[in-house]
Amino acid sequence: MGLFTKEIAIDLGTANTIIIYNDKVVVDEPSIVAIERSSGKIIAVGKKAQMMHGKTHENIKTIRPLRGGVIADFQAAEHMIRELIKMIELRKSWFPPALKMVICIPSGITEVEERAVKDSAEQAGAKEVRLIHEPMAAAIGIGIDVLEPVGNMVIDIGGGTSEIAVIALGGIVNNKSIRIAGDEFNADIEEYMRKQHNINVGERTAERIKIEVGAALSDIDNPPPDYPVHGRDLLTGIPKEVIVNHAEIAHSLDKSVAKIEAAVLNALEMTPPELASDIFETGIYLTGGGALLRGLDKRIHLKTKLKVHVAEDPLRAVARGTGIALKNFDKFTFLIK
Repeated sequence: MGLFTKEIAIDLGTANTIIIYNDKVVVDEPSIVAIERSSGKIIAVGKKAQMMHGKTHENIKTIRPLRGGVIADFQAAEHMIRELIKMIELRKSWFPPALKMVICIPSGITEVEERAVKDSAEQAGAKEVRLIHEPMAAAIGIGIDVLEPVGNMVIDIGGGTSEIAVIALGGIVNNKSIRIAGDEFNADIEEYMRKQHNINVGERTAERIKIEVGAALSDIDNPPPDYPVHGRDLLTGIPKEVIVNHAEIAHSLDKSVAKIEAAVLNALEMTPPELASDIFETGIYLTGGGALLRGLDKRIHLKTKLKVHVAEDPLRAVARGTGIALKNFDKFTFLIK
């Protein structure tokens, strides 16, 4: 049966879903689906659905099936996984291949939420599903040898959750999972634009602002140029333009970043002393889309006085780790549920 078994690794994220097949990233799409209300038919998935987000008429709705790292809409999640798997160019054969999947999940989710991920994958055609925790996958993806008796701290800031974990001997020693991450940053930016500039912006525009001028500190080394934002004036209802800079956005994100800092300190407090001395040597590793926020590494360094390393290509670190775990299934058996 080996001929007909295809192994795929999925990083099922709140914001983006990445699929790895044959050691290559074959799908990297936003986790969003567009559905026709009258018939319930799927119109678009991923980038195409993202283009429609916030611009639909009443017969089309866009759904983000995952919220806070877990499945919020079971049916939409199943459709999305199925459509994204179809995007992989699996070799055409007479028999549909049996899919063996490793999917990564937040470390703080409940058994019911875990079950929902497994069920969605099975409904989408998986014969065997294994789950791996995000911080563990991130650590493997960065290149840390997780099986060594050395403590490493990984902070994975995704779209729905921020995962802070101390890893040693192939297991998570302690972890903190908080639902403050990219989505929360976007909501902060939307609120700030409303209160300070009297302008109403949508989720996509907030995301754009975060990418263009987002920062965790107002004092950063090479600040990005100011960014023009278009939205609806709350007083007149007429579209208008406002120029924002990184210092304003740093101010708007301050409270959320402070909560992540508090969670990091809390995780450090719970770390056994021998592992704490290892972390002093190795430092903290930042992965996930949130790691790209300008000045975040500096801010965590100022708070903890520890070295902070940002992973290269932090957006795909978790997916890479999931792919490596899938390839070395036997070596990492006790990591994967």
